[in-house]
Amino acid sequence: MLALANIRERWRSFVAAFLAVAFGVALIGVTLIIYDSARPQVQSRYGAAPVLVIPHRAANESGTPKDLIPWSEADAAALAGRLGGIEGVHGTVIDRSFYSQAFRNGQPVADDAAEDAGHGWSSTLLAPYKLVAGAAPQTADQVAVDASLNVKPGEKLQLNLASGLRELTVSGTVDGPGYFFTDAAAAQLDSGVRTIAPLLDDPGKAGAVAKQADALTGEAGTVLTGEARSALEPQFVAHKRFLGTQLIAAMAILGLFVTVFVVAATLALATAQRRREIGLLRTIGAQPKQIRRMILGEAAGVGLAGSVAGSVLAVAAAPLMKAILVNLDVTAPGFAITVSAWPLLTAALIGVGVAVAGSWAASRLAAKVAPLEALLDAQSEKRTMTPTRWLAGAGALGLGVLLAVMTAVSGADDRINMAMGAAMCFIVAAALLAPVVIGPVVRLVTAPLTRRSTSAGPMLIRSELLNATRRAASTAAPIIAAVGFAVLISGMVETMRTAYPAGETKKLAGQVLIAPEGTPGLSDQVVAQNPVGKAALPTRIFLDRPGKGPTVIDALGSRDPRWDKPGEAVLGESTAKMFGVAAGQTVTVRFVDGLSETVKVSQVLPDDPGRGAFVMSRTLVRQHDRAALTDTVFIPQANAPQTVAAGAALHDAQSYALADYNTDARLTTSLAMMLIVVAVGYSGLAVANNMAMAAYGRKDDFAVMKSAGGTVRQLMKFVIGETALISGVGIALGLLVTLPPLAGMASGLSEVTGTDVTIQLSGGVVTAAILGSLIMAIGASVAVTWRVLRPRVAAG
Repeated sequence: MLALANIRERWRSFVAAFLAVAFGVALIGVTLIIYDSARPQVQSRYGAAPVLVIPHRAANESGTPKDLIPWSEADAAALAGRLGGIEGVHGTVIDRSFYSQAFRNGQPVADDAAEDAGHGWSSTLLAPYKLVAGAAPQTADQVAVDASLNVKPGEKLQLNLASGLRELTVSGTVDGPGYFFTDAAAAQLDSGVRTIAPLLDDPGKAGAVAKQADALTGEAGTVLTGEARSALEPQFVAHKRFLGTQLIAAMAILGLFVTVFVVAATLALATAQRRREIGLLRTIGAQPKQIRRMILGEAAGVGLAGSVAGSVLAVAAAPLMKAILVNLDVTAPGFAITVSAWPLLTAALIGVGVAVAGSWAASRLAAKVAPLEALLDAQSEKRTMTPTRWLAGAGALGLGVLLAVMTAVSGADDRINMAMGAAMCFIVAAALLAPVVIGPVVRLVTAPLTRRSTSAGPMLIRSELLNATRRAASTAAPIIAAVGFAVLISGMVETMRTAYPAGETKKLAGQVLIAPEGTPGLSDQVVAQNPVGKAALPTRIFLDRPGKGPTVIDALGSRDPRWDKPGEAVLGESTAKMFGVAAGQTVTVRFVDGLSETVKVSQVLPDDPGRGAFVMSRTLVRQHDRAALTDTVFIPQANAPQTVAAGAALHDAQSYALADYNTDARLTTSLAMMLIVVAVGYSGLAVANNMAMAAYGRKDDFAVMKSAGGTVRQLMKFVIGETALISGVGIALGLLVTLPPLAGMASGLSEVTGTDVTIQLSGGVVTAAILGSLIMAIGASVAVTWRVLRPRVAAG
């Protein structure tokens, strides 16, 4: 009851904490709503297939279940025959998906789903897709297409396949996406089978059919029903969902950190301003444990209120976040927001937990307030740093140094995470150790002013900040976070933007490259037109890993005379060690068509990403993977072609490196800007809140100054000067905390790219962060101070 009464009486002191929790919960809540809504969905083309049968999955190198192990044609036909004999099943469909893309006027028609757009005609039964016009394809040179392409039956249409461009006759149009060939033609274009669908007489009996299908399938595969069918989402959909999830996860982690950081600083400031009130409670008999319970109870009450408000904001903001993600093209087709209870409850619990945890240190300090402090007019701090604060600050600093060093030596996948972790540690360390810095800085800056100025302002600023360094540190903490994250994130993007293209250009010097343009890869036709140079054909293969079972890895089919030898393979040392093979031994390779071959390991060489970990003859790979596409053709400069086919583009080393980097740079830049907006925007609000709270908490001090002859103008100058000095300290610390992680990243990139990489900063972002922090801090302080002083002016 005491805690609730205090909240009612001192509501202004809790507004900043309430807003910090509310915005933090809103940010975490909206990310969890998006995450929950982005779960894999059943493809629309399986809408009329309540039961699907798929083969087992093979694990990848890390042991995570990954690719389906395709059935061979013979095995699939036998299993389909058994499934077709189930009571209530009138047939089966062997479903296939392979690369197929329309070309118009010599240029590819944009299609994210092109890699899986080709199917056999019988797959239309699974949606079902209906004929809009014309008829089903009858021969290998006919195809049925989506009616939205606006192609009439009987017209010719150029389709790009893995073999190259073919001109086909449109036999008919359907009311769904894709290109539908005869089942026989589809089997020639994609011989591996990953899905068999029983056709049910009564979809309502899917459960009974699934049980019988499971018994018939046995160890050969898995039966899927209901939402489990979402496991068959296309690769491009899974990739988009992965990118969106990564973006959301980064925002959630950053939001959680900033929430904890801001709430802790805000509550520490609020408690520090109540030392006299707490001293009075101690004078009338309140025990330290009662004071602690009061502070924690207040924090829980504020956290609960803020969590409720934040949950409402999260629901309101979810459509906006969806629009942003859709604009970034990192959502699956048909992505829709669904609001369930667990994201909001989780965010609310985090909000209350963060508020209570953030007030824990403040409650310990409050419990140590002596009764005598109720009689003191001034609220000077007994000591700048407590032992606990020293230990926590030093620990955060040490961990930050360790992570900064690890940033330099980590791989590409971990480097950004290490840099972010290091920055977070340095920001915490800077906030905790700021009181140590503020004193010397204040003395250094104000010393010449106090000697030369006839005004008492510089002396007052000096005295105020030296006597309340912890309060100043709490006020500066959000500025450290805002500037630190803005400089760090923008600096990482700019440094990578410079490093990666430079490194790739150096590696590719002396070559020209043919890369896809508007297509997911290069066809055999494009490769054949350029017979000189490296043109690796990527595929996936399945090997038995000792003690682990079937494992899927990447493999390449090469036309390089050194590796293009029938029945032989060249392995990297790591791959050979993983599968326990040596040069001269044989290994059984299962390909994506479900067939296996025994391949001799001709050589085991040091790992080389440019060569590949498992390299075989290109002819052998194409024999077993008829839908594979070549990523890039590398050609010596002397053999550079004058022109290339449609769907491909010719690059020199520099333009290829830039184009390759820019493929992901748009998303990286967008992600960086979103994180900056989250960190700076949230921290900026905290800056304004803390400054406003500090100004409200000093209204009695302003009254004393005014009664001593201070004018409103003088008091406003004093507030502006003090706020500018605190902000300057926060900005300087925010800039300093970014240097170690950025230096570590630059060092690591130098090692990886083989070029000299230096820290690169975005001048615009840095300037905006600095000016924005100053404007918000000074603006909030001036606005609240003016509001506090204005009634007193009127009364006089």
